[in-house]
Amino acid sequence: MKRLRHCLLVLLAGFALPLPAPAQAALTTTEPVLQLPTFRVEAEAEKDHYIQGPFLPATQGTKINAGKKTTVLDFDSLPRITGNNYRQALSQAPGLILSEETSPLISIGYRGLAPHRAQFTQVLKDGVPLHADQLGYPEAYYAPPLDTVDRIEFTRGGAALMYGPQPGGALNYVTHRPRTDTKLGGSTLHTFGSDGYYSTFSYLDGTTGPLGYYGYYNHRESDGIRTANSDYKLDAFSGRLVLGADTSSRWILTAESYEEEHGEPGGLTFATGTGAVNYRAQRAAPSRLYDRFNLDRQALSLVWERDYSRGTFVGRVWAIDYTRASRRQGGGGFGTLPTGASAGTNTIERQHFDQLGAEARVRLDWGGNGGHVFTAGAQLYHTGSPRTDSRGSTADATTGAVRLQSEREILYLPVFAESLFRFGALSVTPGARIEFIDQSVRELINVSRTTTPLQHRDERVAVPLFGLGAAYDLPAQKAQLYTNVSQSYRPMVYTEAVPNGATTVVNADLEEGRAVQYELGYRAQPVRGLVLDASVFYLEFDNQIGGTTLPNGLTSVANIGRAVHQGTELSVSYDLLARGTAPASGGVRPALNLYVNTLLLDAEFKEGSTRGKTPQYAPAHVVRAGMFYSRGDALKLAFTGTLSADSYADDGNTAQRYVPAYAVWDLTAEWRVPHTPLRLIGGVNNAFDEDYYSRVRPDGIDPAPRRNFYIGAALEF
Repeated sequence: MKRLRHCLLVLLAGFALPLPAPAQAALTTTEPVLQLPTFRVEAEAEKDHYIQGPFLPATQGTKINAGKKTTVLDFDSLPRITGNNYRQALSQAPGLILSEETSPLISIGYRGLAPHRAQFTQVLKDGVPLHADQLGYPEAYYAPPLDTVDRIEFTRGGAALMYGPQPGGALNYVTHRPRTDTKLGGSTLHTFGSDGYYSTFSYLDGTTGPLGYYGYYNHRESDGIRTANSDYKLDAFSGRLVLGADTSSRWILTAESYEEEHGEPGGLTFATGTGAVNYRAQRAAPSRLYDRFNLDRQALSLVWERDYSRGTFVGRVWAIDYTRASRRQGGGGFGTLPTGASAGTNTIERQHFDQLGAEARVRLDWGGNGGHVFTAGAQLYHTGSPRTDSRGSTADATTGAVRLQSEREILYLPVFAESLFRFGALSVTPGARIEFIDQSVRELINVSRTTTPLQHRDERVAVPLFGLGAAYDLPAQKAQLYTNVSQSYRPMVYTEAVPNGATTVVNADLEEGRAVQYELGYRAQPVRGLVLDASVFYLEFDNQIGGTTLPNGLTSVANIGRAVHQGTELSVSYDLLARGTAPASGGVRPALNLYVNTLLLDAEFKEGSTRGKTPQYAPAHVVRAGMFYSRGDALKLAFTGTLSADSYADDGNTAQRYVPAYAVWDLTAEWRVPHTPLRLIGGVNNAFDEDYYSRVRPDGIDPAPRRNFYIGAALEF
């Protein structure tokens, strides 16, 4: 810990390093060829009343997006999304694949990379990593309430150089900041829906003098779609203070609290027989009655943003206390009820993550008119993660005898630099990142190890990553060609470093998974209201990790797989009313936007025991389509659909983990009652009552909700 404190002090001291004195508060920018809708960025975030364009700008705060494929999902222009419906939230983001579940947890994959808890995607909130441990245990159990999210930014190739190592791009939630045009404002929204759904979201915000404030409370609960043990409830709080929002120097202090509990009713099966819970006959029945999951997350962060005449500096520190706990009844199989002696016991897992991080990023504009840009940064991140597994003497026990106990620790120091060089219509963006990782895992107790000693592993690695992007403007077409090649990798997670089975041993030669991605694309706005983005990609993911049997009969993990993911992404949207000349009454121009985006994917393992198989959750195509209508802030309507080809939920492509093709449509609406502070929302999810599932767990099929409804009202002031 002394080494950690010293490194943190060094990084924090960098916050105070002198940079050139500001000549102006605003950033120096170069006009893009693509004339996107209004896009204002104040360093790393925006005021929530500014509407985003479909792509991120070439430069944004301390980030360079030029030569990268990006998507901006702006929630201000959409009807209110309630609950956990990420089909709607991600409807305009091609390449992302959902493994849907009815709990508040989310699972998002990318171009055929496994979606479970977004483990191959770097997930951030306002630039802070959201995984339980972004390297040792990269699973995103927490997602911020969508009511407090202004937009989601998704960056594909090159994201590992900017945000972290994962090959599945980077998804960043940008949350609301206080409004600066009011001293006191707020809203309280209450929503009711099918299956006992209830949600309340209330917030207050405003700015007095140089100080802005924003705070919210969200409670959400549901009985779930199963007859038992499918319920959930959560409570989320947050408070934010912003000092100097309208100046060139801003301080942002944020405190958060999130608590959640849900039942895990178990999976179903198409098999019949004793103990089988059949999908066709008992779709709503549980196969587990005593499985529960709890999450507790407390977070504190401090950010300093400073704009200069030729650059920006951002420094942030954060501390996160993160606990996940589960209780699972013993016995049972795929879609079958627990039986036998083990059914009278349970496994109690408790894992704690104590995160401390600091990051400094700088952007410098140089050359004529600030045409060239240089960015650099460093992060220091430490996680301590003790874990204890116990065996309870009853199916619903909360305490038990300790069977496994381990200590895990990671010290992480990445350093990166990227440059943007402009040569007329051509821009070139080379970048590099070096990852320094010190990881240790030690078993303290493992009662099942009777023939092998307690395992431990210490690993220190330095991983270099490189990337190169380029873009070429086509002014006559109001278009741009872009290309990117970049490296990324998959760090070893704790369970890979030290497998905890009774006869498993550490593989001292285990290497990180390596990936390289190539992308070539074309994006344009040839006429007013029309937006196009088409790209082809090739992703090669080597050294994937899986189980192996040793000659002595013991088991271990090894680098066994190489997969290739290749395909095409296409997105088209067109505002049918964009070419009109006269705005509606009140000066607000209505919009009727039709969109379609597709992912065509060919993914296959080329080596290892799964050679010739398709990676899990890698459908041959995913199509999303729909329409959005808005009349300013007075009325918003959306009709969105997701059509997915079939896939498998395991790399071995076993018959019982098959996921059939499905098509799901959602209808949502939001209306402000004229001349009142009242706003009404409503919607129909799965409007055509599709009987489907998109997730199969090791314990069975996880059915998706059938047609369901919700309605709500918000009082604004």
